[in-house]
Amino acid sequence: MTRQELIANIRRKKSFLCVGLDTDLKKIPEHLLKEDDPIFAFNKAIIDATAPYCVAYKPNLAFYEAFGVKGLMAFEKTVKYLKQNYPDQFIIADAKRGDIGNTSQMYARTFFGEYDVDALTVAPYMGEDSVTPFIEGYAGKWVILLALTSNKGSFDFQLTEDKQGERLFEKVIRKSQEWGNDENMMYVVGATRGEMFQDIRRVAPNAFLLVPGVGAQGGSLEEVCKYGMIEDCGLLVNSSRAIIYADKTENFANVAAEKAKEMADQMAQFLK
Repeated sequence: MTRQELIANIRRKKSFLCVGLDTDLKKIPEHLLKEDDPIFAFNKAIIDATAPYCVAYKPNLAFYEAFGVKGLMAFEKTVKYLKQNYPDQFIIADAKRGDIGNTSQMYARTFFGEYDVDALTVAPYMGEDSVTPFIEGYAGKWVILLALTSNKGSFDFQLTEDKQGERLFEKVIRKSQEWGNDENMMYVVGATRGEMFQDIRRVAPNAFLLVPGVGAQGGSLEEVCKYGMIEDCGLLVNSSRAIIYADKTENFANVAAEKAKEMADQMAQFLK
């Protein structure tokens, strides 16, 4: 999916919501456990209910790989279901890959060639040759680099400064723009960072940002939009638990739809 197509979807739906499919068998409604593939059954119901209110879905690979081959089959079925029934949805594989060049080439072939997702989260720590294999030869695909995350451990490295006062997350964003551009590279920035979105925008004024942490993690949508939104939006705000686990009864999909609509309605106001 191109940047222009993504922006068009945001404007058409008046939403920049990304629904995280962090599907945990311990948290889904019990009646689904009787299904042949409970992970996919849950995902399908959530997708059908929330698709009108979002522009993207983000399956977290850890929740699928934990169940071995069956989990990966559920992930693949989920991606195929989205592409066949909701082709306007931007699909992000949240896998946080990144390794030496030839290994990254195989990861790229897996997610962009085999699964054909639109975007993949990538850890930039190993530098250029671990990132560029995800960009070269994959037109219309996106790398989403981890830049400034919301976990407490982010203080260990991401916020450390060099002698010139540049913090590591700023260095990552600045340097990475030599490898990709605003048409194929985004950045993960945690919603709990608030005013630090101003710092992000100084280094990456036009890049799209994938923003987790709104909802269950307590991030403020208002702050994200105040400091991070640009003329063509430039945001994909992810919500997982607050939407998909809002209810554990047989009415779970309807409640998920209500929660997604509430967030989309708020987003529509900011898009004005």
